[in-house]
Amino acid sequence: MILFSRTFIRKRAISFATTASVAATSFALAQDTSKAYHLHGAMPLQYVADRPDLADEQPFLSENDAAMNKMMADMVIKPTGDVDRDFVAMMVPHHQGAIDMAKSVLRYGRNEQLRRLAQEIVVTQQQEIAAMRLAMDEELPPSMASPTEPGALPPPQAEHGAMDMKMDQE
Repeated sequence: MILFSRTFIRKRAISFATTASVAATSFALAQDTSKAYHLHGAMPLQYVADRPDLADEQPFLSENDAAMNKMMADMVIKPTGDVDRDFVAMMVPHHQGAIDMAKSVLRYGRNEQLRRLAQEIVVTQQQEIAAMRLAMDEELPPSMASPTEPGALPPPQAEHGAMDMKMDQE
């Protein structure tokens, strides 16, 4: 008499291995949240600083790195027992991280299609943050200037534009 089929045992073994892996990862991240942000193959900023070919990109990389680290740290929450509240508590920093990264592209990026997309990201992510907070009956923060409004962000790469014009004239 066979109590368990091979398929049943295989499915249970896979389920157990997956659960153990998720639990181990969660436990490791809970122990040290400073190491939660990691991109496979990414160079730490101190190594990028040593590369002259990336010097122009350094301000963008620094802002992006700071935005990612803040987002990842802010997404680590203590569960409240309220799934909806915990979801909002994690998603707001996630959306804010996207906003901060998009603003960095608006400051330093040159591709007009990407800049328009970054503007849309800022607007839509702000709207989604507001919708989530309203759904939880939370107060909204005071309005901020949209990236499409004059003076919302410093002009992107003003120095580079002038430099490119000089090079074209030579």
